[in-house]
Amino acid sequence: MSNENPNTEGIIKHAKLKTEKTIQKVEEAIKKMIKKQIKINFNSVSAESGVSKAFLYRNTELRERIETLRNQQEGLPSIKQAKRNMSDASKDVIISSLRKRIKDLEKENKEIKEQMKIKFGKIYEGI
Repeated sequence: MSNENPNTEGIIKHAKLKTEKTIQKVEEAIKKMIKKQIKINFNSVSAESGVSKAFLYRNTELRERIETLRNQQEGLPSIKQAKRNMSDASKDVIISSLRKRIKDLEKENKEIKEQMKIKFGKIYEGI
């Protein structure tokens, strides 16, 4: 026979406590991510805190906080983007220096050819 009025107080209390601990865990992870300047999105928060993405999406307060932080970070360049920009700038410098070197070598080559023509002319006249 089943109990018509089961006592679920303990289960409900335990579930609420578990949810509160999980929310605290997510908050700590978000604080760490902000300090380390890590991109904040549902995937990264889930990985950092060890909490499922489904939990993050279901909890409206956490969802709004993550979305707000994600939107705030949109304007900031990521570490990968900054590295890419730096490497593009360094590539431009390298290309510029190589072009200058090619120009100098072409000029030197032209001068040597002129000197060779003069030397060959003198040798030809001596024959």
